Amino acid sequence: MRVISGERKGMPLKAVNGMTTRPTTDKVKESLFNILGPYFDGGIVLDLFAGSGGLGIEALSRGMNKAVFIEKDGRAFQNLKANIEKCRYEECTEMYRNDATRALKILIKKEFCADLIFLDPPYKKSQYYKMVEDIVSNGVISDGGTIVCEHDTETNLPDEFLNFHKVREEKYGGTIISFYRLAEGEGDYVG
Repeated sequence: MRVISGERKGMPLKAVNGMTTRPTTDKVKESLFNILGPYFDGGIVLDLFAGSGGLGIEALSRGMNKAVFIEKDGRAFQNLKANIEKCRYEECTEMYRNDATRALKILIKKEFCADLIFLDPPYKKSQYYKMVEDIVSNGVISDGGTIVCEHDTETNLPDEFLNFHKVREEKYGGTIISFYRLAEGEGDYVG
């Protein structure tokens, strides 16, 4: 696992051995970011279920200004911390060892808003995708932002979460990446 492109290109990242996390492969990560940008002119990224932080760190390397990482697993959190230090991103990151649902409630109270959100829960925990509705209805994603959901082929995500519509879906073996953006012509969601 490594940083694919940008200012930290080629930097190796630590991953957790075992079954507690499932890092996005470099091939999928490269394709995902080519679809998203591939580079950014600033912005804030929220990496829920961050694991070792590969997606959020890649976003920083490609131009995002700030990243917030949420990870519950202790070993993954230690690797996340080590990867952020290795990439020298301590000044532009916040890390929380917490359950993603609980962390999202805290972010909502803080009126936090991101431009890019990665939602990559354990594949057999499809109930976590319901968090997207809370993200949209509480303004955690900016109107110009993108929500990226990584899931397995057995999980069918809806074509829309409130006024955020699936604009693209890519399949990589047993992994599907779904991209959600605000429907054109629609402003803030009123619940």
